[in-house]
Amino acid sequence: METLETRIARALLEINAVGFTPDKPIIFKSGIISPVYVDNRSLPYYPSQWRNVIEGFQSLVHRLQLHFDVIAGVAVGGVPHSAALGYALERPSVFVRKEAKDHGKQKRIEGGDVQGRRVLLIEDLVTTGGSSLDGVAALREEGAIVEHTLAIVSYGFPETLTAFAAAGVQLHTLTHFQAILEQAQQLGKLNLSQVAVILDWLKDPHNWKQP
Repeated sequence: METLETRIARALLEINAVGFTPDKPIIFKSGIISPVYVDNRSLPYYPSQWRNVIEGFQSLVHRLQLHFDVIAGVAVGGVPHSAALGYALERPSVFVRKEAKDHGKQKRIEGGDVQGRRVLLIEDLVTTGGSSLDGVAALREEGAIVEHTLAIVSYGFPETLTAFAAAGVQLHTLTHFQAILEQAQQLGKLNLSQVAVILDWLKDPHNWKQP
Protein backbone atom coordinates (compact mmCIF):
# COMPACT_ATOMS: atom_id res chain seq x y z
CA MET A 1 0.00 0.00 0.00
CA GLU A 2 1.35 3.41 -0.97
CA THR A 3 2.18 5.63 2.01
CA LEU A 4 1.80 9.41 2.23
CA GLU A 5 5.59 9.76 2.29
CA THR A 6 5.97 7.71 -0.90
CA ARG A 7 3.14 9.51 -2.71
CA ILE A 8 4.56 12.96 -1.98
CA ALA A 9 8.10 11.89 -2.86
CA ARG A 10 6.90 10.60 -6.23
CA ALA A 11 4.88 13.76 -6.87
CA LEU A 12 7.96 15.95 -6.30
CA LEU A 13 10.08 13.78 -8.56
CA GLU A 14 7.46 13.76 -11.32
CA ILE A 15 7.69 17.54 -11.66
CA ASN A 16 11.48 17.64 -11.13
CA ALA A 17 11.10 19.60 -7.90
CA VAL A 18 13.99 17.51 -6.58
CA GLY A 19 17.23 17.68 -8.51
CA PHE A 20 20.32 15.54 -8.10
CA THR A 21 23.65 17.13 -9.00
CA PRO A 22 26.35 14.99 -7.34
CA ASP A 23 28.77 15.91 -10.14
CA LYS A 24 27.99 19.64 -9.90
CA PRO A 25 27.13 20.47 -6.27
CA ILE A 26 25.24 23.65 -5.44
CA ILE A 27 25.71 26.02 -2.50
CA PHE A 28 22.83 26.77 -0.12
CA LYS A 29 22.26 30.20 1.38
CA SER A 30 23.67 28.79 4.62
CA GLY A 31 26.94 27.98 2.82
CA ILE A 32 26.35 24.22 2.80
CA ILE A 33 27.60 22.53 -0.37
CA SER A 34 25.02 20.04 -1.61
CA PRO A 35 24.69 17.32 -4.30
CA VAL A 36 20.89 17.60 -4.15
CA TYR A 37 18.37 20.44 -4.19
CA VAL A 38 14.64 20.84 -3.65
CA ASP A 39 12.58 23.55 -5.33
CA ASN A 40 8.88 23.26 -4.53
CA ARG A 41 7.93 26.64 -5.98
CA SER A 42 6.77 25.05 -9.24
CA LEU A 43 4.12 22.88 -7.52
CA PRO A 44 1.15 25.21 -8.25
CA TYR A 45 1.98 24.81 -11.97
CA TYR A 46 1.16 21.11 -11.67
CA PRO A 47 -2.37 20.82 -10.19
CA SER A 48 -2.39 17.03 -9.86
CA GLN A 49 0.85 16.87 -7.86
CA TRP A 50 -0.06 20.00 -5.89
CA ARG A 51 -3.39 18.42 -4.95
CA ASN A 52 -1.44 15.52 -3.45
CA VAL A 53 0.51 17.96 -1.30
CA ILE A 54 -2.52 19.89 -0.03
CA GLU A 55 -4.45 16.68 0.65
CA GLY A 56 -1.31 15.40 2.37
CA PHE A 57 -1.28 18.40 4.68
CA GLN A 58 -4.96 17.80 5.46
CA SER A 59 -4.22 14.16 6.24
CA LEU A 60 -1.34 15.15 8.52
CA VAL A 61 -3.51 17.67 10.37
CA HIS A 62 -6.13 15.00 11.06
CA ARG A 63 -3.61 12.26 11.88
CA LEU A 64 -1.77 14.45 14.40
CA GLN A 65 -5.05 15.93 15.70
CA LEU A 66 -3.65 19.45 15.45
CA HIS A 67 -5.81 22.23 16.87
CA PHE A 68 -5.33 25.73 15.51
CA ASP A 69 -7.23 28.90 14.67
CA VAL A 70 -5.15 30.33 11.83
CA ILE A 71 -2.81 28.98 9.15
CA ALA A 72 0.31 30.97 8.26
CA GLY A 73 2.76 30.69 5.37
CA VAL A 74 6.29 32.01 5.25
CA ALA A 75 6.86 34.20 2.19
CA VAL A 76 7.29 33.30 -0.47
CA GLY A 77 7.56 29.55 -0.75
CA GLY A 78 5.07 28.60 1.94
CA VAL A 79 2.32 31.05 0.99
CA PRO A 80 0.61 29.17 -1.90
CA HIS A 81 0.38 26.04 0.24
CA SER A 82 -0.85 27.81 3.37
CA ALA A 83 -3.48 29.70 1.37
CA ALA A 84 -4.68 26.54 -0.38
CA LEU A 85 -4.79 24.62 2.90
CA GLY A 86 -6.71 27.44 4.57
CA TYR A 87 -9.23 27.35 1.73
CA ALA A 88 -9.56 23.56 1.92
CA LEU A 89 -10.01 23.53 5.70
CA GLU A 90 -12.08 26.75 5.76
CA ARG A 91 -9.64 28.38 8.19
CA PRO A 92 -8.28 31.93 8.15
CA SER A 93 -4.82 32.25 6.65
CA VAL A 94 -2.12 34.89 6.88
CA PHE A 95 1.41 35.17 5.58
CA VAL A 96 4.67 36.19 7.18
CA ARG A 97 6.95 38.60 5.35
CA LYS A 98 10.69 38.01 5.55
CA GLU A 99 11.01 41.59 6.75
CA ALA A 100 8.66 44.45 7.52
CA LYS A 101 7.65 46.79 4.71
CA ASP A 102 9.37 50.19 4.75
CA HIS A 103 6.03 51.90 4.09
CA GLY A 104 2.39 51.65 5.12
CA LYS A 105 1.82 49.85 8.43
CA GLN A 106 5.28 48.24 8.29
CA LYS A 107 3.88 44.87 9.31
CA ARG A 108 5.43 41.43 8.90
CA ILE A 109 2.16 39.55 9.42
CA GLU A 110 -0.29 40.21 6.61
CA GLY A 111 -3.91 39.13 6.28
CA GLY A 112 -5.39 39.35 9.75
CA ASP A 113 -4.95 39.50 13.52
CA VAL A 114 -3.11 36.61 15.22
CA GLN A 115 -3.16 37.99 18.77
CA GLY A 116 -4.03 35.15 21.14
CA ARG A 117 -4.64 32.78 18.20
CA ARG A 118 -3.13 29.32 17.83
CA VAL A 119 -1.27 29.41 14.50
CA LEU A 120 -0.11 26.50 12.34
CA LEU A 121 2.91 27.47 10.24
CA ILE A 122 3.33 26.01 6.73
CA GLU A 123 6.65 25.77 4.86
CA ASP A 124 7.51 24.33 1.48
CA LEU A 125 11.04 23.29 2.50
CA VAL A 126 13.08 23.32 5.70
CA THR A 127 16.85 23.39 5.36
CA THR A 128 18.51 24.69 8.53
CA GLY A 129 15.18 26.02 9.84
CA GLY A 130 16.29 29.64 10.05
CA SER A 131 13.52 31.20 7.96
CA SER A 132 10.82 29.03 9.55
CA LEU A 133 11.86 29.88 13.10
CA ASP A 134 12.20 33.55 12.17
CA GLY A 135 8.57 33.31 11.01
CA VAL A 136 7.64 31.70 14.31
CA ALA A 137 9.32 34.55 16.18
CA ALA A 138 7.48 37.16 14.09
CA LEU A 139 4.12 35.49 14.80
CA ARG A 140 4.87 35.26 18.51
CA GLU A 141 5.81 38.94 18.59
CA GLU A 142 2.25 39.61 17.39
CA GLY A 143 0.87 37.51 20.24
CA ALA A 144 0.33 34.24 18.35
CA ILE A 145 0.73 30.80 19.88
CA VAL A 146 2.90 28.68 17.57
CA GLU A 147 3.76 25.10 18.46
CA HIS A 148 3.74 23.21 15.15
CA THR A 149 5.19 23.65 11.66
CA LEU A 150 4.23 21.53 8.66
CA ALA A 151 6.60 21.28 5.70
CA ILE A 152 6.56 19.32 2.47
CA VAL A 153 10.06 18.06 3.15
CA SER A 154 13.12 18.75 5.31
CA TYR A 155 16.70 17.72 4.75
CA GLY A 156 16.57 16.30 8.26
CA PHE A 157 19.77 17.90 9.55
CA PRO A 158 20.27 17.20 13.30
CA GLU A 159 20.97 20.90 13.94
CA THR A 160 17.57 21.74 12.43
CA LEU A 161 15.72 19.40 14.76
CA THR A 162 17.68 20.83 17.70
CA ALA A 163 16.79 24.40 16.70
CA PHE A 164 13.08 23.59 16.45
CA ALA A 165 13.13 21.81 19.80
CA ALA A 166 14.89 24.77 21.43
CA ALA A 167 12.19 27.08 20.05
CA GLY A 168 9.42 24.85 21.40
CA VAL A 169 8.13 23.99 17.93
CA GLN A 170 7.43 20.54 16.51
CA LEU A 171 8.33 20.03 12.84
CA HIS A 172 6.23 17.58 10.81
CA THR A 173 6.95 16.76 7.14
CA LEU A 174 4.96 15.08 4.40
CA THR A 175 7.93 13.10 3.18
CA HIS A 176 11.61 12.50 3.91
CA PHE A 177 14.77 11.93 1.95
CA GLN A 178 14.85 8.17 2.32
CA ALA A 179 11.49 7.99 0.53
CA ILE A 180 12.68 10.44 -2.13
CA LEU A 181 15.84 8.45 -2.82
CA GLU A 182 13.93 5.17 -3.04
CA GLN A 183 11.41 6.62 -5.48
CA ALA A 184 14.18 8.30 -7.49
CA GLN A 185 15.82 4.93 -8.02
CA GLN A 186 12.52 3.35 -9.07
CA LEU A 187 11.94 6.15 -11.58
CA GLY A 188 15.46 5.79 -12.96
CA LYS A 189 16.54 9.25 -11.84
CA LEU A 190 19.41 7.98 -9.66
CA ASN A 191 21.79 5.06 -9.75
CA LEU A 192 23.32 3.34 -6.71
CA SER A 193 26.58 5.29 -6.81
CA GLN A 194 24.70 8.62 -6.86
CA VAL A 195 22.55 7.49 -3.94
CA ALA A 196 25.72 6.64 -2.03
CA VAL A 197 27.05 10.17 -2.61
CA ILE A 198 23.84 11.76 -1.33
CA LEU A 199 23.67 9.50 1.73
CA ASP A 200 27.28 10.39 2.52
CA TRP A 201 26.38 14.09 2.27
CA LEU A 202 23.36 13.71 4.55
CA LYS A 203 25.59 12.24 7.28
CA ASP A 204 27.69 15.41 7.55
CA PRO A 205 26.56 18.18 5.17
CA HIS A 206 28.81 20.85 6.71
CA ASN A 207 32.02 18.91 6.10
CA TRP A 208 31.05 17.02 2.96
CA LYS A 209 33.46 17.18 0.05
CA GLN A 210 32.68 16.27 -3.53
CA PRO A 211 34.12 12.83 -4.37
